[in-house]
Amino acid sequence: MKPPSSIVILTGAGISVESGIPSFRDKNGLWSKIDYRDYATPEGYARNPGKVLEFYNMRRRNLANVYPNEAHHALARLEGGFKGEFLLVTQNVDDLHESAGSRKLIHMHGEHGSALCEACGMRMRWRGDMTVNSQCTLCGTIGRLRPDVVWFGEMPYQMDRIYRALREAELFIAIGTSGNVYPAAAFVEEARAAGARTVELNLEQSENTELFDETIRGPATETVPAFVDRLLA
Repeated sequence: MKPPSSIVILTGAGISVESGIPSFRDKNGLWSKIDYRDYATPEGYARNPGKVLEFYNMRRRNLANVYPNEAHHALARLEGGFKGEFLLVTQNVDDLHESAGSRKLIHMHGEHGSALCEACGMRMRWRGDMTVNSQCTLCGTIGRLRPDVVWFGEMPYQMDRIYRALREAELFIAIGTSGNVYPAAAFVEEARAAGARTVELNLEQSENTELFDETIRGPATETVPAFVDRLLA
């Protein structure tokens, strides 16, 4: 494979499953057990903010017991060893990419370790529990903090920057994604239209597998390090 001059990588829930973080959309995923409309929509939050905040408190606490796996470490190694333009875009709200050493990173769906103030619109680091009486550390408003997570019906973060990178990419890689969550599911089409080679690394076939030039099946902890080795060879 000809070495690319620019790479954009998209990661989804599949890359973190082997670290112990459950996925959302497979048959045993989170949304098969609870109704996303109650926990991942602005309307659900408005109905019962306390219930939603405790759900995200639980997920934030669980991050203390999970660690990056070989796939996360391999992508950090690729970022460090690749000489061209590089961008890692993740749909995940965990911090495993950062823990592995990734820095050229966009959390398009937000982060568990961050809070969003609905009063001043600012985002801030947040590690502890959040309640309906939590106070914004920036503007001081009480009771207007929410998880800094992009819910259904909301716009993901930094889309302009992501689309610019996709238009300039020579290689687009999707890892552990379902291919049915938009706008991320359309990134492969954007990259193809710009002339990029497209590669999918996934345990199972995604909804848009046919759009990729190459597909590699298997656990992320096996396929991602091997593919990174190919790129850096």
